[in-house]
Amino acid sequence: MGIFKKKTVKPIPEECRGMEIKIMSSTCTGEKTIGFYNRNTREIMYPELVKSDSDIDAFYEKYGLER
Repeated sequence: MGIFKKKTVKPIPEECRGMEIKIMSSTCTGEKTIGFYNRNTREIMYPELVKSDSDIDAFYEKYGLER
């Protein structure tokens, strides 16, 4: 058991390749989510909750993308 873990980069899901990454905010609660934006259905795929800028950075690092 080590203190430092090797960061593993997940591959971008096949159905999300070529999609843009978008942050959306809820009208009612103001809760923000980040994910791959599907323009055809106007929804976010693989959404994750955003509480701070570090959550956005973590999403990009998770998939090995540049911000």
